[in-house]
Amino acid sequence: MKYNQIKENLKQNPKIWLVTGCAGFIGSNLIETLLLLDQKVIGLDNFVTGHKYNLEDVKNSLTPSQWNNFNFIEGDITNYKTCLEVTLDVDIVLHQAALGSVPRSIDNPINSNASNVSGFLNMLTAAKDNGVKRFVYASSSSVYGDSLELPKIESRTGNLLSPYAVTKYANELYMDVFYKCYNFESIGLRYFNVFGKRQDPNGAYAAVIPKWISQMLHGEDVFINGDGETSRDFTYIDNVVQSNILAGTTTNPNAFAKAYNTAAAGRETLNNLFFAIKNGLEEKLPNLKIKNVIYRDFRAGDIRHSNANIDQAKVLLGYEPTHRLKEGLEESLEWYINNIKKGKS
Repeated sequence: MKYNQIKENLKQNPKIWLVTGCAGFIGSNLIETLLLLDQKVIGLDNFVTGHKYNLEDVKNSLTPSQWNNFNFIEGDITNYKTCLEVTLDVDIVLHQAALGSVPRSIDNPINSNASNVSGFLNMLTAAKDNGVKRFVYASSSSVYGDSLELPKIESRTGNLLSPYAVTKYANELYMDVFYKCYNFESIGLRYFNVFGKRQDPNGAYAAVIPKWISQMLHGEDVFINGDGETSRDFTYIDNVVQSNILAGTTTNPNAFAKAYNTAAAGRETLNNLFFAIKNGLEEKLPNLKIKNVIYRDFRAGDIRHSNANIDQAKVLLGYEPTHRLKEGLEESLEWYINNIKKGKS
């Protein structure tokens, strides 16, 4: 497996990585993996959606010497001076900082644009100007919009359905232009419904898997938007970490200025997801009482079905998902049971 070879090579030849949004769900998993590989890591976060306890959780998983390789900077990507400072002497940027969520962008498109477009351009420009070797960033499956084609292929998208999708598509346009104008090596990763440890179950914009797990553990009502036959390509966090590291280290000249589906290449309905989580929790906690699901209206801006073709990522990056939904849920349920009981989520 190419990913294992890359990890071994990084241990022998450490790099300096910048992870923006490092206190968030995906960012904290990235810095944890990189520090476990004895890399030097700079982390940037403004704690708007990230949490300090995620950094503490990472620290507890590392040796003191590994944690000493981490330098945290509190700051905001909408400040260009900050972007210049944090990208100085960095080899690889993994840009995760953004205001996620389709509903959040519909509620406040101006804030989403400020972070996801202006902030992105700040980081991209600062990285270029400071001679960063590679810029990898989080795009989104939302760029496929109303396309009915399944599975989704990178070269064919539909009409965008939300301000969030517009911001992520704008990122991809900037990536392409920066490669043509400056030969700057950047790669976009179109995430498909990522889930796993440290994903926040709280708040109005929480993702479905952590939200449902928390609600079931607390004996609360669980809601499905629509009829439950909406389907998604649920992607475990370990697959996303792999794709970021592969994109950050690839030497394939044909890999740059492209966006790649980052997914498990599967598809599951919300109805089936509900029962998978319910059955998994009841197996681990036989005395847990879980309420029946409640259906309500479809949510504005949501696409009906999502399923990724990952052939391009396999061929050009060497991407091979290690976790399907079943394996990812198994690990996630263990983490949430332990951490919700401790009051961390």
